[in-house]
Amino acid sequence: METTAPPKSAAISKILLRLFSFCVLVLLARFAYVITVKGQSCESIDFCFFPRTTISDADAAHLRRSHYTSVFRNLVAEGVLSKNSNSLCIATQEGFEIDALKEMGVASSTVRYAEGFKFNQPFKNHTFDFVFAGFDRKSRQVRFASEVSRIVKPGGYFVVHTESANDAYGFNSLIRLVDTFTLLNSREIIGLDSSLSWELVFKKDNGIFYHTEKGEASKGKIDHECSVPRHKLELIEKAEPLIEEEPLKPRIALKRNIKNVKYLSKMVDISFKNRYVYIDLGARSYRSSIGGWFKKQYPKQEKPFEIYAVEADSAFHKEYTLKKGVTLLPYAAWIRNETLFFEISREQRRKKKEQGRGMGRVQSVQSASNFISDPNKIQGFDFATWLKSSVTNRDYVVVKMDIEGSEFHVIPRLIETKAACLIDEMFLECHYNRWEIRERCCPQKTYAQCLELFSSLRRIGVLVHQWYW
Repeated sequence: METTAPPKSAAISKILLRLFSFCVLVLLARFAYVITVKGQSCESIDFCFFPRTTISDADAAHLRRSHYTSVFRNLVAEGVLSKNSNSLCIATQEGFEIDALKEMGVASSTVRYAEGFKFNQPFKNHTFDFVFAGFDRKSRQVRFASEVSRIVKPGGYFVVHTESANDAYGFNSLIRLVDTFTLLNSREIIGLDSSLSWELVFKKDNGIFYHTEKGEASKGKIDHECSVPRHKLELIEKAEPLIEEEPLKPRIALKRNIKNVKYLSKMVDISFKNRYVYIDLGARSYRSSIGGWFKKQYPKQEKPFEIYAVEADSAFHKEYTLKKGVTLLPYAAWIRNETLFFEISREQRRKKKEQGRGMGRVQSVQSASNFISDPNKIQGFDFATWLKSSVTNRDYVVVKMDIEGSEFHVIPRLIETKAACLIDEMFLECHYNRWEIRERCCPQKTYAQCLELFSSLRRIGVLVHQWYW
């Protein structure tokens, strides 16, 4: 039977279909290139599915003024702002905020730019009815809060826009930072770049006290109450679990556990804090935990930390006189101010003469009269009392504690005096009867007692980690 050739039109259709398919593949490849390599950006020679939208500077300025006009109209509707308000904007460099206020008829409006906003502004105390400010991670939030506390009238309003209070810890830190105000409202809003921001509306309390940058109250008192906020307990639930079973080789197990530590400053935003303080109890040499760990490894979110080295052994004191940015406290952390001694044998003292005294536990001189003239006498200080006088609950406080058994005395006192609630994060090396230096430290203490120390701190909201360095 004779075969018939396919119609010419069918062959042309196949060619066109293949050509079309090839073009589609080319377009898809180009699309994938633009998306993955160019990041959706379009150059003039690019074929782009997302062409760049450009607007004039005048249109951009109009959009920004419109944004702030919408914000301020809402505040007028809520009774926070009125045309008669004596207002201050701590503004961005462009000053669109103040333009929006003036366009709305708020005649008594003053602007100060965030870059130059410092203490001792040329305003009398209690000048303004309304202050508006934007906070970010690079702002001097403490400077803002302290000066705003001074210049806002009792009953006046402080409105904050920020992108930095996205977690409960940062949010509560901001509220505590402006504790001369009462939070009236907080809500998520769409920012200028279409990102989510927070708007917080505060009302100034009727008291006339305000805080300085160091955190002291000019009038009134600093809150030393020890509460356990839910957000702190939720953070502890996210922390690495404690090692419940006693390790056969404590040093090796705890050294490995460092890799599992969930640092607080990696979980939350610490921007809204007054000061940043690191206290090293049992610091020993600078090259140990301060230089070897904290300076190099602790995630600081680019914050400037004040560092305190608490070390009673005079063999290490000279080294700290050469270290800038570190304050030496030449004492042993203890439960009261009194003379102590290192409880180590004279044989061990001879062996350690070149390296500083042994890392043995300390004991009160009064409890052992035969050590009255012992050259290993040192001065102990009441760490809990010192802590309460040195930091506030508006500060971010990190403590490393390696005090050779004294933790069984110091930690209960921290909890009893509520000083422990001033500590945000602690790294604790707990010593017990299986420790390699048990002949010098803690023969009566068990691993279960160490676990109870850790648990007691976590129950009151202190993020404490099992530690060895």
